[in-house]
Order: sequence, then C-alpha cells, then structure tokens
Amino acid sequence: MHSFSLSLLLSLFVLVPVHCVRLSFHARVTSTPPQARGLSRRASPVPIFNNGNVQYVSNITLGGIDVPVLLDTGSSDLWAHFPAQLPQSTDMGKSLTLAYAVGKATGNIHSATLEFDNYTVPDLPFVLVTDTSTFSANFNDQGYSGLIGFGPNSGSLIRKKLDKGDAGNTMLSRIFEQDRTTGNYISLLLDRKGDPSDLFTGQMTVSEIVPGFENITSMPKLDVDTVSKLLKAEQHWQALTDKNNGIIGPDGQAIKIKSIVPRAPSGQLVAVFDSGFTFSQVPRDVADAIYGRARGAIYDTEQELWTLPCGQVLNLTFNFGGLPYPVHPLDVVDDNFSKTDANGNKICIGSFQPITTAFSMLGNYDMIMGMNFLRNVYTLLDFGNWVDTSSTDRGHPYIQIASLTDTNQAHKDFVKIRLGGVDTSGDAKWSLLAQNETQHSPVSAEEKKKKYQEMILSRWPYILLGCLAFLMILLGLCIWKCCCRKGSKRGCCRKNPRTPKKEKGWGKMESSTDLPLHEPPRAYVGDRNTIVRY
Repeated sequence: MHSFSLSLLLSLFVLVPVHCVRLSFHARVTSTPPQARGLSRRASPVPIFNNGNVQYVSNITLGGIDVPVLLDTGSSDLWAHFPAQLPQSTDMGKSLTLAYAVGKATGNIHSATLEFDNYTVPDLPFVLVTDTSTFSANFNDQGYSGLIGFGPNSGSLIRKKLDKGDAGNTMLSRIFEQDRTTGNYISLLLDRKGDPSDLFTGQMTVSEIVPGFENITSMPKLDVDTVSKLLKAEQHWQALTDKNNGIIGPDGQAIKIKSIVPRAPSGQLVAVFDSGFTFSQVPRDVADAIYGRARGAIYDTEQELWTLPCGQVLNLTFNFGGLPYPVHPLDVVDDNFSKTDANGNKICIGSFQPITTAFSMLGNYDMIMGMNFLRNVYTLLDFGNWVDTSSTDRGHPYIQIASLTDTNQAHKDFVKIRLGGVDTSGDAKWSLLAQNETQHSPVSAEEKKKKYQEMILSRWPYILLGCLAFLMILLGLCIWKCCCRKGSKRGCCRKNPRTPKKEKGWGKMESSTDLPLHEPPRAYVGDRNTIVRY
C-alpha cells in the first residue's frame, strides 16, 4: 500500500503518519543490524532480523552490493538507497516516486542482478533512490537501506511504469517463473524480542515450509479473492473474519462493528495482512472497545493512539476460517518504546491503533493486521494464479495462518515480564471498567471527512447506475411529452376525447364536459356493448 502502508510507516517510529510527526521515543535495538553480515547463496529458510519488534529486515544482493531491506507484504515494489558504493546496474531511463507517509522514495528505475535465498534473478527492475531529503529520519541509521514488497504483480508501480511488460515483473514473480513445478508461495515466521518462551528466530521461505511448522498446510485456506475490489491495483493479502465473532475483546465478548466494504458479507470484516505496519490498524470503535475500559487508559490525540499502564493484561482474539488466533498480551499492550506520561511515569501503547491515515478511501478493507498480530501466527501466502506463467499452482490465491500463541503460557510470560513475576492481574486496579463507563476516543474533523468521502468513492458504481437510471427515466418522460405534443392534432395523449358524432339509432350524445361532477365521464364508441373510460 504505497500511500500509507510500508514498513516505513512505523518502523521509522512515526505513529501519526498523516502529519509525518516523529515521536520523541525510539525502539530499543539490541543487536547489530544485518548489513554487517555478507549475503551469499544459501538454502532456505532466509534469516529475518528483528529490530526491537519494530521492523523486520533481511538481506538481498543487488548488483553485487549487499542491501538490508524491510519486508513488506503490503506493497509490490523494490527500492534501494546506496549511501556509499553504487551497484552494477542499467538505468532504464524512467523515473518513479513511491510515496510513503514519512517521505518519498524517488529515483530512476534501474535493472540489476538480484540474489535472494537460493535464487538469482537477472535484470530485475528497482528504484535506485537518490533523494532521501523528504524522509523524516535517516533510514540507513535504522539498519536498512531499502524495501522489498511481497504483494501481487498487479500492484507494482514499477511494472506499470514499464507498460506492464514482463520486464517489470516483481522479484517473486520472476522466482516463481524459474521453477514452474513448485508452489507459488512464501512463508513468514516473525519472532518476538523479550519473550522468554519464544524460542524460534525470524525466518522466511520461498516454496517450502519452515521445518517444524508443517501443520500450516492443514490450516483453513483464506481466499483473498472473496472480497470484491473496485481497482485491481488495490488487491492485497486480505481475508474475511468469521461471521459475528471476528474479534473477541478483553471482556470475552465479540466486538461487533459494521464493515465499510460495500460487498462484505454481513457481520464480517475485511482484514489485510501487512508486515509493513508495526502496529495493527483497526476501526476506531474496535480500538475503543479494546482499550477504553482499561483503568488509567488515556487517548493521545496528537499521536492518535491509546496509552495505558504497562501492567494491564488485555486478552484479544481474532477468528479466521473458524479458528481462534489469540494475540499475546505483550503484543496488545506494547512496551517497545520508551514513552512516559506528563509526569514522567512510564506508560505503554495500545498497539491496535485506530485506523486514520491508513483508512481505505475506496472501502476495500476495514483493518490491517500488522507486525504485532503477525508475531502470533506462522503465515503462508500462496500467489496461485496471480503468477501468469505457473503450470501447477493455478488456484485462487489464499492465506494460511497457524497460531503460535498459547494463552496460558502467554499469561505467564506477561506476569514474569510486566508484573515482576507476581500475578496481580486479578487486583481491582487491573479490572475493566463497566460497559457504560467505556471511554471513547474523539473523531477528528479530517477523519469525518474521509469517512464521508469513502461512502461516496466506495459506492460510485451504484451511484453511477442510479444516476443513469434516473437519466433514462427523465429521457423517457421527455420523449413521451414530445410525442404527446406532436400527437395532439391527431387526438393522442389528450385528457378529454373529442365528442363523438351522432349515429343512427343512438339519440343525443352528451359531451363529457356537461356531465355532473359526481358521474365519471363516459364515451361510447363502436357498438353498444363497448364502454371506454377516460
């Protein structure tokens, strides 16, 4: 999602992208970024580096230069910045700007040989970014120098700029084309820093499963083509929640909210799975239902998020394909940022943020499942027939997710880390407020405007059909009126017929205008048994 998604959205620690404001706190980075390690041809899985639970980075080799890139399932393009040595590449003579909430990746489209995992892709197009002045922070200092998108080929702006030819195909499309006998899928396993029971490391695979997680193939297949889209370029990795219980809140009850997607089934929400968001983006009413009943919770209107005491346990579960996917309480109340309140006391962040700048103006989705959700599942993304040249994997694209979070163990982890090892979660100070005491975050005038615009833009086909139908009716009435005027001389379309002539044996005929008001007018035409009313 170029206009708002991308790992840049929050990985640069910008939590209010609409204003491109940089927060005064930073994630705690605990180890050396991956650019210190060289990339060679290696077997899957590909290591994923976790930068403080804020961004996930892996290495590629582009034109002979190692490049640490953010992994983004919400976009489809590749761009890179080379602060020192330039890669061996060919300038394709076309410039492109990829707009992000925190800046613009601007440069010419180049092609170069890319190495990733066990694959070599010659002449892969990418944007060689030369101007980084619009970014709100130096992303090279944050441990990465580019971004690679894992979205569908149809969403690539580079491909569109190159007139949609095969030369503009994305990295994954080119990889899948190399071997048409394997499945067109990737899988992502994101680890959690600071979790004592999280024993695996971040990994990514292409056309194979991470060893030990083979049960992913038995999970429900969430069809991403189920939801109707207005624009093909707006296709995402998206799926429907379960009907009427898609989100189970901290009180154990379903959070019910109506979808903004015009054709979404009743009682279901459309969720996009996007590794480019540090915090998940949910409808404001959902965020309020999660955090509005926590004691001490305060909504930060500047940063557009809830803040609350770090010891607050909030259980949250999402249901997809008939299965529950609980979220670790460490991911519901985030402590990866050194944030304090007005008195200097440490506070945490409600990581399911009200969707504002990421709001879908075309009404294509309701919420975005970001990194804090994706850490709780092992994710498989199957491209299916999105890859035009595949010979074996021709089904609909789908998502499979396997739960990684055990609720009992997750509670023990929270107690150990946030409550000092003593389970005080049952104390009155951590109890939820009554339903009628729920706090509600304010809706800005800009957000109201966007919602009104969405109501129009997402329904423009229906509005257009309605306007056309109205015009057809109006045109029909005009034609009828004209016919009536032209036919008046011939007696057509007249309210009162001409007085019939006298006929033998009938006697005197009365004009309808001479009849009393209470008597319906009649005119006798033809034989005696025929009566015509006007």
